[in-house]
Amino acid sequence: MRARYRIPLKTALGISALGAACVGYAAGVEVRSFRLRRVSVPVLPQGMHPLRVLQISDIHMVGGQRKKQRWLQSLAGLRPDFVINTGDNLSDPEGVPEVLDALGPLMEFPGAYVFGSNDYYGPKLRNPAKYLLEKASGRYGLNGNPPVVGAIHNPWEGLRDAFDAAGWVGLSNTRGRIKLDGGQEIALTGLDDPHIKRDRYGEVAGGPETDADLALAVVHAPYLRVLDAFTADRYPLILAGHTHGGQLCVPLYGALVTNCDLDTDRVKGLSTHRAGGQESHLHVSAGCGTNRYTPVRFACPPEATLLTLT
Repeated sequence: MRARYRIPLKTALGISALGAACVGYAAGVEVRSFRLRRVSVPVLPQGMHPLRVLQISDIHMVGGQRKKQRWLQSLAGLRPDFVINTGDNLSDPEGVPEVLDALGPLMEFPGAYVFGSNDYYGPKLRNPAKYLLEKASGRYGLNGNPPVVGAIHNPWEGLRDAFDAAGWVGLSNTRGRIKLDGGQEIALTGLDDPHIKRDRYGEVAGGPETDADLALAVVHAPYLRVLDAFTADRYPLILAGHTHGGQLCVPLYGALVTNCDLDTDRVKGLSTHRAGGQESHLHVSAGCGTNRYTPVRFACPPEATLLTLT
């Protein structure tokens, strides 16, 4: 007869207690442990004074998230030279007023934005294991998957109109410029969200505008096809979000998934990307929110980033 092995009761109870503690921490503590990350990026022309860029991403606002709203409002105290919003502001069709309230102080600064899939569509309850299955199959979002049916449409037009009214530059498959208080001009090229196949690189191809003081590329989801195109066109810095930094990470190991075809080594923070014989800096924000149906973070606290361009 085959021997039966059982886990001792005390061990089983200990494992259960540890698991419950981790879930409690992820849902009750870390998901609200907002923090600012500071990064320096050497991309400016010789002799140009440093610029400070505040990147905010993946707010996923849900009604009643007062602590998140107050924290976002407080970021205006950093006095950035300009702000880049890399999308997914909403996780609640009723969340537009609270997003605008949270970002109101930041909208006093020059800025630009792109939208992500959750700006356009409301979230659905989803088995987290599907992210691992998508990684194994290489199919993410609408890339290789059938179109979404019965999606909730978010009132993204209200966000767009308010951002535009504040002077922020919309970058959905288009180019734009920001003029800073110091007189510098930043040329920006952006794409709509590749996660739902709204990117149209052919409409913005051709490389940076050479008469600006600096050129940047902006996109919500850092899919390789987009990073390759921006890099081959010689953009010095690409800003993206979407990944949540993996959201649920393993301590001392890191992220398991990126929710796109970017490798997990670059799931958040500053790295480089090479394509077409060129190299660009890539910064991926881990974002400051979560899908309303998975309000947990583990070993990956919510964040915004102050990038000092040197």
